Amino acid sequence: MADPAGKATNHGYALARQLFDIRGDDLHVGGLAVREIVSRIGSPAYIYDGGGMRRAYRRLAAALDGFASIYYSVKANPARSVIRLFVEEGAGVEIASLGEYRAAIAAGAAPGRILFAGPGKRRAELEAVIEGGIGEIHIEGLDEIERIRAIGKRVHASIRINPVPDVQVGAMRMGGKATAFGFDEEDLDAAIAAVTAAPNIDLAGIHVYGGTQILDAEALIGGWRHAIDLASRVARTTGRPLRTVDLGGGLGIPYYANDKPLDLDAVAAAVPELTARMRAEPLLADARAIVEPGRFLTGEAGLYVSEINALKTSRGVRFLVLDGGMNHHLAASGNLGQVIKRNYPVVAPARMTAEPDQPATVVGPLCTPLDTLARDTGLPELRAGDLVAVLQSGAYGLTASPVNFLSHPQPAEALVEEGKIETIDRFRSMDVLPNREET
Repeated sequence: MADPAGKATNHGYALARQLFDIRGDDLHVGGLAVREIVSRIGSPAYIYDGGGMRRAYRRLAAALDGFASIYYSVKANPARSVIRLFVEEGAGVEIASLGEYRAAIAAGAAPGRILFAGPGKRRAELEAVIEGGIGEIHIEGLDEIERIRAIGKRVHASIRINPVPDVQVGAMRMGGKATAFGFDEEDLDAAIAAVTAAPNIDLAGIHVYGGTQILDAEALIGGWRHAIDLASRVARTTGRPLRTVDLGGGLGIPYYANDKPLDLDAVAAAVPELTARMRAEPLLADARAIVEPGRFLTGEAGLYVSEINALKTSRGVRFLVLDGGMNHHLAASGNLGQVIKRNYPVVAPARMTAEPDQPATVVGPLCTPLDTLARDTGLPELRAGDLVAVLQSGAYGLTASPVNFLSHPQPAEALVEEGKIETIDRFRSMDVLPNREET
């Protein structure tokens, strides 16, 4: 990108100053310079700021105070150190597989504070979580009802509802069209009848998830209002009170130059009205609202850092070739669902005072042109051995990437807080993330 005078621009530097400490030339995470962290754990690396995650959680908890409980959505970043941090902060946990359940338990989550969502739950997964203890299972289809009925043990469950199209928002819409997720709103009465007919399923509530990466507070609040109305409809149909109203996640963070952050003040201002809306229905008077963010809690606190391996110029374009790329960070390459590829914010974390006005295209080591992490962005003059950091990388990073493509090494990972580095052994973490159903 270039400004009107023709100089390269880069919004990453302003964002880095908002999110992290800058001391001299160095960007600091958790009290340590990024280059010091990399010297100790290696490159490429994911570095997570524990303090930043705690601040995000506390800001959201303050905005939702008196209205909703927070359940961390493990899919955003399933590292046990990260899950444990949010459990320490008081969060529940939302999981979408048996592997995530085991990771949550290993991180110290209480079974009764875990919700199990996601389509296509296998019988063995359902048996395992019911046996181990689970707060709620969010039922997504008739097959799940039959599997739970056949298991025979009593369990609390919520009905996941695919809402009507006019309440869908976000970068990726999770409902409002033909989808594998939940029961269509127009089929809700049949879903209620099927769940309540199962003698071992206690209908605890509903789950509505409208979309992801939502930055519009009014749109988010509008979706929550609709979910509360659906909960009231379910309670009236059954004539029984509900325990929970899961409003879903989808809270976004600003990735691109013109993105505006989600206005938590506007969310907080809507809390009295949302609370009154629930209390107006006697069968929801004692219900607990749930919000299940992932990206919002972890995304801004993460960096993907990689070392420049080579520089070259091809037909007037300056390329910085890193030792890691889309195999570690598919989202930053624009190949994780983006229709138009736009740059994630990138900085040179050990050259923060240098003018970032030299256009550069940042690529990884893979033999494909898809392996591009930034296109024509402004960076200082750099050389082999310098570091490049991709901001906004704490969510949907390593575990959402094709890490085995071309068989390059796995990146290091670390949670850094108050000057202490806690390395994350992803291979050890995978011990609790089985890739096959147990018999």
